Amino acid sequence: MLPVNYLAILVAAAAAFIIGFLFHGPLFGKTWMRLANIKPTGKEKFSDMVPQMVKNYLVNVLFAYVLAVVYLFATTSPAMGGSGALNGMACAFWVWLGFVFTTTAIDVIWMGKSPKLWWFDNASSLVSTLAMGAIIAIW
Repeated sequence: MLPVNYLAILVAAAAAFIIGFLFHGPLFGKTWMRLANIKPTGKEKFSDMVPQMVKNYLVNVLFAYVLAVVYLFATTSPAMGGSGALNGMACAFWVWLGFVFTTTAIDVIWMGKSPKLWWFDNASSLVSTLAMGAIIAIW
């Protein structure tokens, strides 16, 4: 078993969930809905979203776990220069750039996703990933 901090992983996943909520809700929700061509009906219920929210959190836990493992290996590299919040964020940035940014580009290249929506989603993912990296590194 790898020596990762499971509490840090759960907290990092919660932070990513909260950041995602803020990006897609109070902060930039109207922009996101416009970019995603979502038209609220006024009949949406919080209880209808619970299953997706649980799945979202579980996916965040998996991502945070993988990030913690990558960070564990990265901190043993002389290229990393040690541990700490900034190094956690640096590691998170490279994971985001190499895996999230690139793989989601397929949605624009082949699936016809709006580039503006893609940039929006990637900005949200970047902020979430950086927060997870900082939490994992300092915990």
